[in-house]
Amino acid sequence: MRLLSLALLFALSALPLRAEQVVLGLSQDSVSISTDFNGSEILIFGAIKREVPIPEGEPLQVIITLAGPQQPLTVRRKERRFGIWVNTESVEVDHAPSFYAVATSAPWGEVITNVEDLRHHISIPRAIRSVGAPMQVQDAQSFSQAVIRIRENDGLYQVHENSVELRQSTLFNTSITMPANLTEGAYPTRIFLTRGGEVISSFETEIEVHKVGLERWLFVLSRQQPLIYGLLSLAIAIAAGWGASTAFRLLRS
Repeated sequence: MRLLSLALLFALSALPLRAEQVVLGLSQDSVSISTDFNGSEILIFGAIKREVPIPEGEPLQVIITLAGPQQPLTVRRKERRFGIWVNTESVEVDHAPSFYAVATSAPWGEVITNVEDLRHHISIPRAIRSVGAPMQVQDAQSFSQAVIRIRENDGLYQVHENSVELRQSTLFNTSITMPANLTEGAYPTRIFLTRGGEVISSFETEIEVHKVGLERWLFVLSRQQPLIYGLLSLAIAIAAGWGASTAFRLLRS
């Protein structure tokens, strides 16, 4: 038994210490979407826990990502034929986050290598997965690029270089603005520590985004009672049309 204990002690002492680890904080771990919701700003902050002195050489860098729920979607190309725009080729994108933000403590080329980006799926193009494109589509990658371009214009995909403030290689913080048109669900939040472009530590948590109040009631009704939801929508449309018509007649009289 004594020999076994000594062997276990030697084995544990031979394991490398985790030099730097993330201790994370969030200004809020949930976002409520109500009828007057117009976006939210999440403050992400934390510290770096060390069991050994700060290594010399390459400076420490921080990358923070915030992603919305993954969604499959079909991307279609439109071309002008005989004077009208028609759908031609299409590609199925298997996974595309509904929202994705990346914040870094330095320019992108200084914080991570392409190999590490490919391994951890950190950049926006790496976060989107499209497989099984039809053989006749020669430039399938352009369909994923179109998704990125459209969602960047809508504020759903964001890249913020040099936006993570890193003080004395120990404390860091940044803020990410989330737009009003958010998808309900879990938003994974990841923090990567890198040196020389290589990931040395990572941490992950989640932010919950959910509808409340009237928004929540209408959402649940549309999913669980689609017939009642449709009839209610029709009744509201009829009432709104009748009210507008009555108001117009009163103004004319």
